Amino acid sequence: MLNKVILIGRLTRDPELRYTTNGIAVAKLTLAVDRPQFSKDREKETDFIDVVVWQKLAETCANNLGKGRLVAVDGRLQIRSYDDNQGIRRKAAEVVAENIRFLDWPKDRENQSGSSLNSGFASEISFNGDDIPF
Repeated sequence: MLNKVILIGRLTRDPELRYTTNGIAVAKLTLAVDRPQFSKDREKETDFIDVVVWQKLAETCANNLGKGRLVAVDGRLQIRSYDDNQGIRRKAAEVVAENIRFLDWPKDRENQSGSSLNSGFASEISFNGDDIPF
C-alpha cells in the first residue's frame, strides 16, 4: 500500500508553531495549490490544503517561512476524527509533511546594491571553463 502526497504551492499565512506537553514542536501550514486547467474558458481553481509539520522541521519552517512563500511538500495524507463544540463527530484531512523544500527566496532578502539575491546568485558561483568535462 502507498500513501504519498507531493504538493507545490504558496503559504496562505505564516506557520503556526506550537509545542506539545512533551515539548515536541508542531507547526501548521495552509498551502494554496492551483488545480490544473483543462480548458481555457474555465476560471482558475485553487485548493487550500492543511499541512502538519513535526519536530525540527516544524521549527525550521516557522523560523524561515512566511505568507506567500513557495514550497514543495512531500508527505502522507492523514484523516483524523474529532468532536466539535456541539459534540458532532467531524473528520479532517491534512498532509503530514516528511520533507519541505523552500522553492523561492524571502522577499525581504536584498544585497547592498539593492538588487534581489536571486539576480546576484549566479555571480557567486565561479568556475574555469577548463573544468567542464565536455
